Amino acid sequence: MMMKEEEIKEHLISSNPEFRRLVEEHKQHEGRLEELHSRHHMTEHDHLEEIQLKKKKLQLKDQMNAMISKFRNELTHQPS
Repeated sequence: MMMKEEEIKEHLISSNPEFRRLVEEHKQHEGRLEELHSRHHMTEHDHLEEIQLKKKKLQLKDQMNAMISKFRNELTHQPS
């Protein structure tokens, strides 16, 4: 039986400290972006920070997706 992506994420969050760290870091960057976007006026520095945060979030997302794919592959290739 195939696990849904959300189930895999929950499993990895509870069992894999590295995945959990990536999720937490992603949430922190998301929170900071929301802070920046809530400002009435963003400075040039804010815009640069926004770009860096978005890049970091994408890198984290890529790492999480790679871990999800690896886990899914391991599941489908387990001997019955």
